[in-house]
Amino acid sequence: MNPIDLVVTVCVVLSPATCEEQHLVFSFGGSPAQCSMAAPPYIAQWIGEHPKWQAVRWRCEYPHTHDKA
Repeated sequence: MNPIDLVVTVCVVLSPATCEEQHLVFSFGGSPAQCSMAAPPYIAQWIGEHPKWQAVRWRCEYPHTHDKA
């Protein structure tokens, strides 16, 4: 299993224009596309632990894909 980064854009429930990205890194044995399809239970768990936020979109990528060398 390789680490994969689930990037979730979340917005404040009472202020939908206030959004940020949360990065949830975990081990996953599939591609980023497969990760995106498997993500809802992980997102639901995070939202359950952070009820003032709502998830509006998500994507999966390998960690550090946007770092500059």
